[in-house]
Amino acid sequence: MNAKSCEQRSGHLVLPGERLGVIEEFIPDTGTYSKDGVIYSKVVGCALMDMLNRKVSVYPLISEASVPKVGTKVMGQVGNAQSDNALVRIFQVGPKKISGVFSGILHISDVQDRYVDSMNDACRLGDIIRAKVISEKNQIYHLTTVDPDLGVVYGFCSRCGNLLEQRHRDLHCTKCGNIEGRKTALDYGKDDLSK
Repeated sequence: MNAKSCEQRSGHLVLPGERLGVIEEFIPDTGTYSKDGVIYSKVVGCALMDMLNRKVSVYPLISEASVPKVGTKVMGQVGNAQSDNALVRIFQVGPKKISGVFSGILHISDVQDRYVDSMNDACRLGDIIRAKVISEKNQIYHLTTVDPDLGVVYGFCSRCGNLLEQRHRDLHCTKCGNIEGRKTALDYGKDDLSK
């Protein structure tokens, strides 16, 4: 990308994933990420090419744009739980629902402080979880549920799909009688998802 095309790009609307330049020419800054030496936009916004400091930034069009960041709490639905990790579709960042699609991964080592034998002991397909973003390595949101307020907030029976009720440490299905274990949040069943 030459200086003329950079100047044309500066101040223009860019979309997530849009190529902005290469790391040989620019330092990726706010609202960007780099992959394989190429700098891309992370958000919908206005591109700014700082030719003096050789930095490229993208400023969000919406100041309240909710994008998962390291340290933020997110809500998501477990899409796939394997033996050592679970894929989570993030639908809320902090208190704000989001319209975009973000995916996170919860590794078995980040579920809780004590040993977990299988991800099925922590969460299952369809469960709604609250987690915290601990890394954005390789443009993948890595999540943790170690803290007491993090974990499954709504679990669903793996046999019949009914919402599970918490009784002591286990989750019980009132429809089929199935009893399952999860890494639950302290406020299991109390979070109002309709906000």
